[in-house]
Amino acid sequence: MDICAISETAHALADAARGAILPHFRVGGLVAENKDATGFDPVTVADRAAEAVMRDILAVRRPDDAILGEEYGAKSGSSGLKWVLDPIDGTRAFVSGAPTWGVLIAVSDDTGPIYGLIDQPYIGERFEGGFGRAQLNGPQGMRPLAVCGNRPLSQATLMTTFPEVGTAEEGAAFAEVAKAVQLTRYGMDCYAYALLAAGQIDLVIEAGLNAYDIQAPIAVIEAAGGIVTDWQGGPAHEGGRALAAAGREQHAAALAILREFA
Repeated sequence: MDICAISETAHALADAARGAILPHFRVGGLVAENKDATGFDPVTVADRAAEAVMRDILAVRRPDDAILGEEYGAKSGSSGLKWVLDPIDGTRAFVSGAPTWGVLIAVSDDTGPIYGLIDQPYIGERFEGGFGRAQLNGPQGMRPLAVCGNRPLSQATLMTTFPEVGTAEEGAAFAEVAKAVQLTRYGMDCYAYALLAAGQIDLVIEAGLNAYDIQAPIAVIEAAGGIVTDWQGGPAHEGGRALAAAGREQHAAALAILREFA
């Protein structure tokens, strides 16, 4: 496996996605189509343009790798590696002008994600994890990423994207964890996972995820010393319910609650 080539390609994808997305952010007249007949799951020209340009780069640089993307689905490969792409994670935030969305790029093998980027183009922050490094490159330069480590739930900060979290049952389970922590914040999209990797918060709990929502965060958080599992303590890289934690103490305490109520 050529680690340098994979990393260079991932950064090229993120750079290209930035170029495709930023001309549409906070611009009047942006149209959001709804992909969900029973709710609101928006997609914009920026989502599609960003994934298309990333796929074009992969077709040249990594033609034997598989691809899974939110907007254009799956492409098979023969190398044993898969690129998992979410061109704009947090399109609801994007169309609202809030900078909590991001570009998610992961590389996985048959064990799950081995490398990932969480890129926030508007702020100019790129969180990278895998192949022995965890780092943030942003307006203040480059620095290592490291989670905050063990803390009791009573001192913890918890984040999620939607107040309802998922089903009524899942929402009730989340609410029990929220009762035990010091601070709960909502509406953060993938940026919550980046903040956990950067040592700013303790927990992210979500449900109803797809593989492309969680694989890049898993790679970045694990490289920074954190933990990501499902709500039963198993792998979360295929999506569904996710519990990300900055330390084993927070993870074990939150997991015990989630298991009991969900």
